[in-house]
Amino acid sequence: MKKHKFLTAVGVVALTASLGIAGEGKFGNHRGHGRHHGEFSEKLAAKLNLTDAQKQQAKDLNTRFREENKAFFQSARATMKEFRAAKEAGDTAKADSLKNTVEQNHAHMKQLREAQRSQFLSILTADQRAQFDAMKAERKQHRQ
Repeated sequence: MKKHKFLTAVGVVALTASLGIAGEGKFGNHRGHGRHHGEFSEKLAAKLNLTDAQKQQAKDLNTRFREENKAFFQSARATMKEFRAAKEAGDTAKADSLKNTVEQNHAHMKQLREAQRSQFLSILTADQRAQFDAMKAERKQHRQ
């Protein structure tokens, strides 16, 4: 259960960190995985009816977030890769020694994600925020 929650959180953070709310369309560096990030960004911007100024603010916020946390994300990714390799190899001693770091990274990612969300919400109007909260509640309901 903890592993599932952690992997879900890592996935959410990675996705959030890589998304630009006001993306310029399809990125060529998607490596064939999932949707194009620009499509998601454009759909979110359309659903919230963001102004061009808000789109630019969101894009700047995400760019700054990625730049400021790049080293941490690389380190966390490397630690997680090392942790998974140790578990797959049956090296419980190494996995146990990395577990605390992985958990600390998870907690830090959660804080980063919440801070980024708060910054994004600060650029929304009251109506847009209500729409965003409704979309979030709908996603939560679908996951149950």
